[in-house]
Amino acid sequence: MGAGHAQTLFDKVWSDHVVMEETADTPAILYIDLHLIHEVTTPQAFTLLREKGLPVRRPDLTLGTMDHSTPTTPVRSFKDLAVVGEGAANQVVKMQDNCRDFGLELFGFDSDNRGIVHVIGPELGATQPGKTIVCGDSHTSTHGAFGAFAFGIGTTEVAHVLATQSLLQRKPKTLAVNVSGRLQAGVTAKDVILAIIGQLGVGGGTGHVIEYRGEVISAMGMEARMTICNMSIEAGAKAGMIAPDDTTIEYLAGRPRSPSGADWDKAVQRWRELPGDPDVIFDKFVDLCGDTLEPMVTFGTNPGMVIPINDPVPGAEGDPGFRKALEYMQLSPGKPLTGSPVDVVFVGSCTNSRVSDLKQAADILRGRKISPGVTMLVVPGSQQVKHEAESLGLHKVFEAAGAQWRESGCSMCIAMNGDTVPSGRLCVSTSNRNFEGRQGIGARTILASPLTAAASALAGHVADPRSYL
Repeated sequence: MGAGHAQTLFDKVWSDHVVMEETADTPAILYIDLHLIHEVTTPQAFTLLREKGLPVRRPDLTLGTMDHSTPTTPVRSFKDLAVVGEGAANQVVKMQDNCRDFGLELFGFDSDNRGIVHVIGPELGATQPGKTIVCGDSHTSTHGAFGAFAFGIGTTEVAHVLATQSLLQRKPKTLAVNVSGRLQAGVTAKDVILAIIGQLGVGGGTGHVIEYRGEVISAMGMEARMTICNMSIEAGAKAGMIAPDDTTIEYLAGRPRSPSGADWDKAVQRWRELPGDPDVIFDKFVDLCGDTLEPMVTFGTNPGMVIPINDPVPGAEGDPGFRKALEYMQLSPGKPLTGSPVDVVFVGSCTNSRVSDLKQAADILRGRKISPGVTMLVVPGSQQVKHEAESLGLHKVFEAAGAQWRESGCSMCIAMNGDTVPSGRLCVSTSNRNFEGRQGIGARTILASPLTAAASALAGHVADPRSYL
């Protein structure tokens, strides 16, 4: 949209970062404000830079951490990396070498700032409204909770950003998701985003940036908003965004990498101009009523296969892919998931590993014991989250209930760090993907909120958390 046209939040951020406009033949060149890197998608990118003799263009705008391949047991020396396997251990070692060789800041094992890449950016204040943020990770959309245009990129694109601090991009369309009303007790941000994906489908957001709006979104704290934006990619969207407001500004105030003094005042003034114009028109619009939402659980092998927790699993209706998903999950149409025996419970990941998420799980577990035979891992999203949770005594609640309290990392969200679900076992997980084999070969995954995960650990089967509140 040109000057004089009503603009969405996304339009404003996009136009502020276009170095060269797109044409029919060429994408736009987009400037990148913050490049987050981790150990999985960077090795080939750094190899490419070495082959071409290129330095990193803006080391000051690149921030590294280790999360995907790191163990969630303590690392005292590199011998302790053996638990993750040789391939993952090599990624960790290469990450350290590459950041040292190219002069990049890295939060290593000895750093109190280490953690999941999409947890540490916001908690440090590096994630800010109006920024363009990229990372070689599909859940970079998390940072859109702050009014940033944040999206995942591939390995070649990682190299391109390292070398040029820019990217070739076609401008996506816009999709408004309006969630009106008020959530009932026991219904969380995770349930809201699962319901949205269920309505849109896994391809409903393709080619679009989603802007989440409405009373339910406005009432959420920043950590809940991050959960919403985190899973935008699961509806096929390029990114998810929420307009910055007082809640955003209060969260960022005083954080280590937030502006300060006169720079803070200027930044706040700039951020307040970012929300979309009142008469703006989106390419697509979807409405949900928050009053009627219930705790949600997935039943199949993608996040769009989702139902309210007490609803029966729908029938396959002649769809071979649907039938195959139910067979993999060992579920029968017509029966609700409640009562399905649970083997493993995982609370963590870039979706639900922040202090508010851990508090939700602890509220259910406090004074109770998890069911015999259930293995429960609680993994904080960063070392800062770990320290804060421990200062609140949450780790004692988890351990007293029989759960394992771990070091920070991606853990059981992705089975490449020693934390896996055994083949055939059923895991209720607060992570973001329930694909076949995502949590281990043959593992079966049900996505749910921290409340539902904790309730299921206590019951020993998929359970409605509202009965424990």
